[in-house]
Amino acid sequence: MSWSNYFSKRKFQVEFFATIILLVLVLVALAKFLIYIENRDGAVLNDPVLNLFEPIDLTWLTFILIYISLFSAIIFFLKKPILLLTAFQAYILLIILRISAMYLMPLNPPSKIIPLTDPFVEYFGTGRLLTKDLFFSGHTAILFLLFLITDFKPFRIFLIISTILVGISVVLQHVHYSIDVITAPFFTYCIYILTNKLRHKFSSFVS
Repeated sequence: MSWSNYFSKRKFQVEFFATIILLVLVLVALAKFLIYIENRDGAVLNDPVLNLFEPIDLTWLTFILIYISLFSAIIFFLKKPILLLTAFQAYILLIILRISAMYLMPLNPPSKIIPLTDPFVEYFGTGRLLTKDLFFSGHTAILFLLFLITDFKPFRIFLIISTILVGISVVLQHVHYSIDVITAPFFTYCIYILTNKLRHKFSSFVS
């Protein structure tokens, strides 16, 4: 469906603008929440996986994979309004779930962490170095979400490989506990299923 055909239908107009408004609101909420958790003390987990090795700085590999994946996905989704809206809506729910999970599970970062300097996250966190947005891994979750939504097989293969490599990298760098990364795909898949069900109910309600 082209953008002109998409916006010719009232229910899609409502869906689009409601999604954009919600996305802005949850991003603002996320920015404030990230500042809050940085000032909150939490537990340090005894992670048997992290205890096996010293941290390795893989910042460049991590962000090359993340931003190539993100920019490629945006270009791909711009041609497919339904997929773009699905991605935005799933991301909204993903943020809400991560905020809830981090609030309920206050954690301090691994003791030997090599901080991951993420320009995007630090921008939305008012420039501070963020180390406590831990459970569950947002970087792993976002890439896995893109993998679930994309319908182009070669790109899906690239995204699942990127998801695995980024998940391994943030553990090797001691940015995340292993449980943060292991659980991320599960929570993301649940969000993906929920998003599709909500979209179906919305379409039935508006039409």
